[in-house]
Amino acid sequence: MVATPVYMDNHATTRVDPRVVEAMLPFFTEQYGNAGSTSHCFGWDAAAAVDAARTSIARSLGCTPREIVFTSGATESNNLVLRGVAQRGRRPGGHLISVTTEHKAILDPLQRLARRGCDVTLLGVRQAGEDDAGRLDVQQVVDAFRDDTLLVSVMLANNEIGVIQDLAALGRECRSRGVLLHTDATQAVGRIPVEVGPLEVDLLSFSGHKIYGPKGVGGLYVGRRSPRIKIDPQIEGGGQEGGRRSGTLNVPGIVGMAHALELCLDDMPSEAARLAKLRNALFDGLTAAIPDVVLNGPGLRSPGLRLPGNLNCSFALVDGEALMMSMRDLAVSSGSACTSANPEPSHVLRAIGLDDDRTRASLRFGLGRFTTDAEVQFAVETVAEAVLRLRKMSSLAP
Repeated sequence: MVATPVYMDNHATTRVDPRVVEAMLPFFTEQYGNAGSTSHCFGWDAAAAVDAARTSIARSLGCTPREIVFTSGATESNNLVLRGVAQRGRRPGGHLISVTTEHKAILDPLQRLARRGCDVTLLGVRQAGEDDAGRLDVQQVVDAFRDDTLLVSVMLANNEIGVIQDLAALGRECRSRGVLLHTDATQAVGRIPVEVGPLEVDLLSFSGHKIYGPKGVGGLYVGRRSPRIKIDPQIEGGGQEGGRRSGTLNVPGIVGMAHALELCLDDMPSEAARLAKLRNALFDGLTAAIPDVVLNGPGLRSPGLRLPGNLNCSFALVDGEALMMSMRDLAVSSGSACTSANPEPSHVLRAIGLDDDRTRASLRFGLGRFTTDAEVQFAVETVAEAVLRLRKMSSLAP
């Protein structure tokens, strides 16, 4: 018997692991000092906890503690990079390169920067039907470089179709031209191996609540290189985090995020294999029970192309919103949680060539640490029952 409702929206957020909660609790009620208070033991204890967390996260990402800046989450980290680098630009024109399938936390700041005089180039990706649908061709970036290009920003793993980009190849091209490479690695950190050295990135954003940690805390890796990466702060008033991000540090959140990442790394090989198996079983079950189910994004059995817990499917002749509304006991989504209030079809699915009808008929499944075999079977049965019933009612049905 499956306890309902069943949660399969782990790309939107994850349940906080009880072990993470346990690690955080003392910093709410016992060691509750301000990490910036240097005159007493409460502040010293808080600062020591932050230092330990910073060291742990740096070790996980293959960098030094001084290269980690704590923020309120990946959205803030992304804004700090894009606005901070553009405002520091010394080259005429301020050219920025990104991708049409990026999260709105990248696309919206880029839009604002374009209105303020920056030149922004958004590149397309491989189209639906190709086994690497959603992947960026590195040669496109090479062709887009200009003498005034400041920054390239490419998401490591997409939040809707799970496609994983070849950042190492892109990073080598950027580095040879002295162009900074940033990645929003929110969906990748804790789910697949992420180390800044092999990825050849200069800046990397991440968030706690995608890795079974708390909401409201995240971070930014800023590589120490020559010439030094200069980022204009977007929040001032205290000088914390080396002057890059002022504000009282969220000690419980930082401790929780660090512990959450440690737990992810401990279990990553076995958990990735388990999630891929569950994900494939979910797709096989859906296609066996429902005619005309189409996979969106890269192939499921191509190693290194897709996040192990990600599945995105279209169900012909059914509206995705109506489908979700008819499945009260199954939590899935039709796209990014940050755009759920927007009635427009997913910009990611449109970018890989899907028409509006197929885009609106799509669902995203995000499997996670607490997903079980029984829940996968429940999802197959629930979706199948809803799709077949809605198709019978649909005016679009033949």
